[in-house]
This record gives sequence, structure tokens and C-alpha cells, in this order.
Amino acid sequence: MSRLRLGVNIDHVATVRNARGGAHPDPVRAAIVAAEAGADGITAHLREDRRHIGDGDIERLMAATPLPLNLEMAATEEMLGIALRHRPHAACIVPERREERTTEGGLDAAGQFATLAPIVARLGEAGIRVSLFIEPSARQVEAALRLGAPVVELHTGAYAHAEGEAEAAELRRIADAAALAARNGIEPHAGHGLTYDNVAPIAAIPQLAELNIGHFLIGEAIFAGLDPAIREMRARMDAAR
Repeated sequence: MSRLRLGVNIDHVATVRNARGGAHPDPVRAAIVAAEAGADGITAHLREDRRHIGDGDIERLMAATPLPLNLEMAATEEMLGIALRHRPHAACIVPERREERTTEGGLDAAGQFATLAPIVARLGEAGIRVSLFIEPSARQVEAALRLGAPVVELHTGAYAHAEGEAEAAELRRIADAAALAARNGIEPHAGHGLTYDNVAPIAAIPQLAELNIGHFLIGEAIFAGLDPAIREMRARMDAAR
């Protein structure tokens, strides 16, 4: 089974910085620590309200480390223009509502096909690897295939909050969606709500190529430090493979 990549989302380092203003703590420093701790990529969500990272962070993040930047973005002309200007390694299109505290579900790639098609095409033409953050369902994977997206990231939030039989059912949904994506030439990733306690069953899904984890790691870093937190997550992912 191939090695599972770990993308570290550094949004909430910027959240803490923005709570008081100024430059500390610096999400760029977090990206450097993540690289040294064994992360395979950096993820950052440039929201419409700039509650996490800001525009100036994107170029700094891309220059600070050789790790690829996965820029999470809404399907808007503003975000498309920013992505085309900076040209990160990847752009993950996510649903976004200003009133939500965090991303609350997957993108409706099937229902928003007409909106997404030109954005996916323009990102791809610019050499940016497009990912769609979707619910683990056949309908959404099939929409991603029709859109020509090379990557899907399966939303694991429902799995992370489920227990017992519901947890097992959500795990099967994710495994089935990952297998369907892989059979159709789409690289499946997963993320949202993953922790030390629940990551192993997800990491064991053989088709998954990458997990993107942020909030838990930044929270754990308060107590253990970011480097040890990432190394522990990396070890648990590797043990599951």
C-alpha cells in the first residue's frame, strides 16, 4: 500500500494572530515547522471575510517552504483571480458561507455544475491542480468526473461526529467513494474533523492518497507543540497503512 500524504492546514494559526492583530503567531512559521516535522503539503483557506489567512500570506507561504500549497477557495470570480495570480500547486474548491464557523459540508458539485465548470477549466489551464471538497457520495464523485477534476477531497465531518453503527456506515461511504473515484482516475483525498482517535480507519482506506488535517493539530500544538503533534499524527497514519 502506498504512503499516505499529510497536508497540514495552518488556518487557525492565522486565526489566533488575527484575534489580536499584528504578526504573531505567524502561519508561515507554522508551515516551516510542518515541513520539518514530516508534512507533505500545506493547506490554507482564503475566505471571503479573511478570517484566517490574508492575501499577503499566500505568496509568503509559497516562498517559505518547498512543500506544495493547497489553496482552499470558494467558487467566486474574486478567488479565481487570486488563484490565477499566485498559481499555487493546487486549488481545492470548497463551499463557503460567511455565517458558518467552519466548512459545514461538502460542495454540491452536481447541483452547481454550471458554475463550477468554467472555474475548474480555467484553473486547470493555468496548471493548477483542481480538487473538489465533496460529500462521499457516488453522485458527487460522478459530477467531479464530468467536471474533469483530477482530485476530490472527501468530507469526513459526518464520520468524525458519528458513533457506533453510524460511524461504521460513514466509514463505508467514504471507502466506497474513494474506490469509485480511484476507479475513474480521480485521486481521492479526505479531511475534516480528523484526530488521533479517529484517523486510523480513514488512513487504512487503500485508495486514499492524502489527508488534510488542521484544527486538531493546531489545538494539540497548544499542549504538545506543533512539531510533536504533526509527528504523532504522521506516525498514526503510517501505522494504519
